[in-house]
Amino acid sequence: MGLPTTEEQVLQAALVDSHCHLDFDDFAEDRDAVLARARAAGVEHLLIAAVTPSHWARVQSLAAEHAGIWAAAGVHPNEDPATTPELDELLRALAAPRVAATGETGLDYFRSEGDLSWQRQRFALHIAAARQSGKPLIVHTRAAAADTLDLLRSEKARDVGGVIHCFTEDWDFACQAMDLGFYISLSGIVTFKKSTELQQVAKKIPADRLLIETDAPYLAPVPQRGRRNEPAYVAHVASFLAELRGEEPQALAAQTHANFFRCFPAAGMAA
Repeated sequence: MGLPTTEEQVLQAALVDSHCHLDFDDFAEDRDAVLARARAAGVEHLLIAAVTPSHWARVQSLAAEHAGIWAAAGVHPNEDPATTPELDELLRALAAPRVAATGETGLDYFRSEGDLSWQRQRFALHIAAARQSGKPLIVHTRAAAADTLDLLRSEKARDVGGVIHCFTEDWDFACQAMDLGFYISLSGIVTFKKSTELQQVAKKIPADRLLIETDAPYLAPVPQRGRRNEPAYVAHVASFLAELRGEEPQALAAQTHANFFRCFPAAGMAA
């Protein structure tokens, strides 16, 4: 079955998957084929976000081996507290070639329970590392909206900016995040039938603050929902958003491409 007309138009412009986890074992057996499908779908660039220190070398290696791939070094909020790095350790990882961002990091009160002060401390550590390194933040937030914004303000994340990835919050949160210099990245979630509130937010995001992503292997967009997600499927996110926002698909692809390199300047310098 061919792609819908809007997706055929998207493929004429370079696409960027601004957040995926191609380092995960989900791709161990067919990673090269996944990358080939991404190229065939018009995805010229992608960023692999590490979630644990044990994967930092892996994401850096993938970025070094493949043109158009960049890496991020960080620790996901749901990773065990014992995985929290020292500041110097994180800064060394951020200084590696083709590392363009700090993350992913943030707060997640949905999956973690009890006293989560360690999450807030670790998030603050990442913000400090981002400010020192100049590598923008990739922020994960779930059921922690107020604390996420409070820490971004109190730790002066505005100095470096970044992106709220896999965005699912409301318009007020989006406005406050953008006021702090952050981009808003939409994933396959926006294509889900139940995501009506998120779709209303997606219509309002200024064009120069919008990014798109897969978060692969998670959250495959319609019409691939239920399958393992992969970077090629960012074309579905792009085509859905173009129709939702009443924009030309090629214009949306070009805009999000440009936004990616503004958000992550180190990727632009290494391109």
